[in-house]
Amino acid sequence: MDIKLIPIGNNGSRFVFPALPEQIQGKSAAKYQSFDIISKGTVKVPKGTDVGEISWNGEFFGVSKKNEAIVRKNEWREPTECVKIIHDFIKNETVLNLIVTETWINMDVTISSFQPTVYGAYGNIRYSISFVEKKPLEIYDTNELKIAAFVRKTRPRNRGVSSGAGGSGDSGGGTYVVKKGDTLSGIAQKMCGGASNWKAIYNANAASIEATAKSRGMSSSDNGHWIFPGMTLTL
Repeated sequence: MDIKLIPIGNNGSRFVFPALPEQIQGKSAAKYQSFDIISKGTVKVPKGTDVGEISWNGEFFGVSKKNEAIVRKNEWREPTECVKIIHDFIKNETVLNLIVTETWINMDVTISSFQPTVYGAYGNIRYSISFVEKKPLEIYDTNELKIAAFVRKTRPRNRGVSSGAGGSGDSGGGTYVVKKGDTLSGIAQKMCGGASNWKAIYNANAASIEATAKSRGMSSSDNGHWIFPGMTLTL
């Protein structure tokens, strides 16, 4: 059995661990999304998989122990050199193909943690190391996700308007202060003799209506669709 780290894209030389750990821990699981559905309670639906993780504790043996049976003699390196190689992988954010021969482990990973500890008089270094699976990042624009179309279809109704009057009469003239719930057609019906006169109100107040809409972060009032409480309209 071998444990190999092979840089993806010719970004450095491969590294084979000189000694095998006693055990390797692997983690992978389905990722679920929960939905509360009327009369059915909470339903969990699979939504892809969580990122896989691999970890183990091991040891890099010094020169006095390189002939131990546990050490792969052809792959032995000085422990400090092994540590430097792994630190370089971390520093360069190298994506690695982690292969553990004779097992199911063959995945692209990055090193998520590495903790070496020098001990004893033989130059040995104990370490713990963890890897996290590298999954491709998928990026979509709003057109691909149809977000813009969704926003247009779900635009809320006249969020800035109200009912009530700030003027009097039904033949036009004077001014009117917009109340919560008002629309131009409603104001025209109440104050100017008919809902169809909304356009005349808009034309008479277009500059202030558009300026107010833009001050609220909108590109336009949509021909008077958006009016806001507190605005004073000339009738």
